[in-house]
Amino acid sequence: MSMTGHDGDEIVGDEPARRRPTRRYEARRGAIVRSAIEEMNRKGVRGMTLGDVAARLDLVPTGVIYYFRNKEELAAAAFLKGVEAHDELIAAAAGEPTPEARLFAFIRGYFAHARRVDLGEADRMPVFNDVRALNCGPVNEAYVGMYRAFRGLLAGRDELPRLHRNARAHALLSQVFWICAWQHQAECADFPRTADRMAAILTRGLMAKGAAWPQPKPLDLSRADAPAAASSSEPFLRAATRLINDEGYHGASVERISAKLNVSKGAFYHHNETKDELVVACFQRTFDLMWRAIHAAERAGGSGLEVLVSAVSALIEHQMSGAAPLLRTSALTAVPEPIRLGLMQRFDRLSYRLASILCDGIADGSVAPVDVNIASQVISSAINAAAELHYWTPGMAPQDVVAHYVRPLFEGLASPAAA
Repeated sequence: MSMTGHDGDEIVGDEPARRRPTRRYEARRGAIVRSAIEEMNRKGVRGMTLGDVAARLDLVPTGVIYYFRNKEELAAAAFLKGVEAHDELIAAAAGEPTPEARLFAFIRGYFAHARRVDLGEADRMPVFNDVRALNCGPVNEAYVGMYRAFRGLLAGRDELPRLHRNARAHALLSQVFWICAWQHQAECADFPRTADRMAAILTRGLMAKGAAWPQPKPLDLSRADAPAAASSSEPFLRAATRLINDEGYHGASVERISAKLNVSKGAFYHHNETKDELVVACFQRTFDLMWRAIHAAERAGGSGLEVLVSAVSALIEHQMSGAAPLLRTSALTAVPEPIRLGLMQRFDRLSYRLASILCDGIADGSVAPVDVNIASQVISSAINAAAELHYWTPGMAPQDVVAHYVRPLFEGLASPAAA
């Protein structure tokens, strides 16, 4: 049985996949996907609603359902569009002869696309913060394919062992996805300059030419006044942090957090007045840990490079140990706007402080003369992305994270593997 839709498109049965698409149909479908990307980037996958997507286009929700059966199908289309856009940028850079040239070409291409987006000449790409929350087979497969394409921009398997390549590919992917969080700090006209400076940091690292790799100093990140885990809200903070990292802000419901700990909702509300209060506490815990690492590294002494290497290594090793992950800043995209601004300001202060240490390193000759504003974002992203490193480097021992993940951050993703 065939019928005609309200846009004049012939439909066979009621299965969207069997529609005979017309130019008008594809245009409207594309507009819906673009609207969904805007909503997902603001609220995450679980926070997006078909009503909000429709409202952006002056449609009723059924006007969206005509093209996508449900929210999950629409979110999948949005993510697949983003994967396709990244794949095109990667393919354009893949023909360059060296890893350094490929990375420069890709970063320049990415910022060129970002400039076209700002000028209204290209579509915005989705933020992949909570792609795992969708748990969609085709999207997962496409995402892994994109990860492998990013890995192909680096040195081949003959030059880099598998775990080194995987760790660096995750670092590169995370750096690219973090650009959207700080690119607004640069003028659109300055994007080519920003691209070159970021690419130089990613490929050549942060260490001054001729500087020796400093072994990170062991740091104590514990709190002297920390309450006993069994009698405090610490189990809730850990459970909420893990759920938010995996499922996004909306995926970490009170019910799911309580179920993770095998306690009742009443027990949850005994320790936390609201979910938002718990999320803010998770961020506060992350801020405190990062500040403790910075201050402990500075007390340990050494050059600017030594302070940075020790602080970054301690934070990443802490996460890889499984003790307690840091809350990923990706959660901010779906946090209610009234509390988002204050949290972003706290992150900005951390980035400002890292930039200050980079300045110390440039002054003492241990850090290369890099753009400290961009470099501080690169460092923040690397720390933050370590929460997902285990997904891409199965079997990597926590004690190997410095050689595989931290050291390439400072020596450059185009550097040879450390002995």
